[in-house]
Amino acid sequence: MKSRSITARSAAMTLLGVALVGTALCGEISSAAADTKPSFPAGSTMEKLATAGKIRVGVKFDQPGLSQKNLRGDLEGFDIEIVKVITEGLGLKPGDIEWIETSSSNREPFLQQNKVDMVVASYGVNEKRKKVVSFAGPYVTNGQDVMVRKGNPTGLKDVTSLAGQKTCVINGSEGQAAVEKYSPQADMVGFDVISKCLSALKNGSVVGVVTNTHILAGLVAKDPQDFELLNQPFAAGTWGIGIAHGDTAFCKFIDDQLTKAAGDGVYEKAWADTVGKGGLTFRPLPPLEPCA
Repeated sequence: MKSRSITARSAAMTLLGVALVGTALCGEISSAAADTKPSFPAGSTMEKLATAGKIRVGVKFDQPGLSQKNLRGDLEGFDIEIVKVITEGLGLKPGDIEWIETSSSNREPFLQQNKVDMVVASYGVNEKRKKVVSFAGPYVTNGQDVMVRKGNPTGLKDVTSLAGQKTCVINGSEGQAAVEKYSPQADMVGFDVISKCLSALKNGSVVGVVTNTHILAGLVAKDPQDFELLNQPFAAGTWGIGIAHGDTAFCKFIDDQLTKAAGDGVYEKAWADTVGKGGLTFRPLPPLEPCA
């Protein structure tokens, strides 16, 4: 009986020891996991967002291949994937992102009024905008083109053919500025969202829609029976990620995330899964501009 008692006590002590070691190991693992969380300079935008556990991002809701709600009500597209690349570096998950619907005309006001933390919305980089907001990136190169009704019934050849013709553009967009420069005699009709331009083109109120090639490729891929591209791109440019003016630390952080994504294949996969399906040939991440 004594032998059995000693054996039982020994077994119990062994199990207790294993449990204590296991607890210690779990503690070390938990501590290591905690140590892997990103840390940022105190007071920086990155530190504030990571601590808050959420971020407000301005995007468009109506651009196939770039940023559009699917049948489940979730946003998808290349711009959306770029946002996820950036927010992952902050330790945030997709569910931590508050998507704010943004149009071409309110991108600067939203940043200036602190309604969003950044804007990823086919945001063309130019000197005028740099006076009021800052840009990280650019994250894509692009150009403008003309979309017409299927069969090109008015026989447009390129942007110069729009002279004297009703042409739809998005107010405040790069497309609007490009038409003013390359076809100043065009009779421009401006709207706040691309969907209104599509309706105008379908019903014959306008003969063409001018906007970015990436946007138009997505629209044609979605509705090939109604639309086609002239495939005469002009006005080359880049898209950047809009942030508060002068926030160079946040700009550099975003640039680092873009560089990492380009290096590990995440950027190319995001392209292939979105705008690549619309027929656009892959274009590598363009050279990043200095943060200022």
